[in-house]
Amino acid sequence: MSTLVKDKTLLITGVLKETSIAFHVARLTQEQGANVILTAPGRQTRLLSAIARRLPKPAPVLKLDVTNDDDLASLADRAREHTDELHGVVHSIGFAPQSVMGGNFLAGTWPDVSTAVEVSAFSLKSLAVAAKPLMKPGSAVAGLTFDAQFAWPVYDWMGVAKAAFEATARYLARDLGPDGIRVNLVSAGPLRTVAATSIPGFDQMENTWDERAPLGWDVTNPEPAAKAVVALCSDWFPATSGEIVHVDGGVHIMGQ
Repeated sequence: MSTLVKDKTLLITGVLKETSIAFHVARLTQEQGANVILTAPGRQTRLLSAIARRLPKPAPVLKLDVTNDDDLASLADRAREHTDELHGVVHSIGFAPQSVMGGNFLAGTWPDVSTAVEVSAFSLKSLAVAAKPLMKPGSAVAGLTFDAQFAWPVYDWMGVAKAAFEATARYLARDLGPDGIRVNLVSAGPLRTVAATSIPGFDQMENTWDERAPLGWDVTNPEPAAKAVVALCSDWFPATSGEIVHVDGGVHIMGQ
C-alpha cells in the first residue's frame, strides 16, 4: 500500500456516483493509507451509504447541506465521533439551476443566480469554517473548479459562481494561513460527472477538449483530477496555498 496520506483523515463532500471526482478522491485516499468521512445532504445520505460500500474500506456518512446553518454548526461535533482531527477537507460541490446555464446568461434572475453562488462558491467558506475546529497546522482544504478566467459556452452563471469560488479560495488561504491551514484548488477539464451532464449543451465543451489538449483528454476518466486533490491534501505541498493546479491536459496554456 502507498502511504502518501497514511493515517490522515479527510472529510470529502460531493460523492454522488462512482463517476464523481469525489468518489475517486475517496478511493485513492483510502488506497494511500488514509481514513475518509463522507457527507451528503439529508435525503442523499442513504444513496451515499450504498455508494460508499463500493470503496476499498467502509466510510461513515454524515448529513451535510452546506446551505443549512444547523448542519454546519454541528458538523465538527458529529465528525468527532469518528476522528480527533481533520487533515484534509475536500469541497466538490456545485449547483446552478438550468435556467441560468445553457445560453441563458442574459435571462438569469437573481434568485437563481444567488442559489448558484451560495451553493457553488460561498459554501467553500461555510465548509472550511465548520470544519476548522478539527483542523490543525498542516491541514488542507482542497476544492474543484472549472477554469473561471474564460467565458465558456453554455456555462454562463455557473462560470460566474466558479469565479467567486476561486476568489473565495484566495481569501480563505489568506485568513486560514496564520493557523497553518492550506487552501488550494484543482481546475479539472470537462468530465462526464453528474454535475457536468446536467449542464445544457455540455457537449459543446467536451467535444473539442481532446483536440486542444497537448496531452490529450479523456472526459470519462476523473482519476487525474482526483490524484491532484489527494496530493494537495498530503504533506508534499507544505508551503503552497491559494494555488490553482490545472489538470486539463494543458488546454489552459493554449491560444485559439
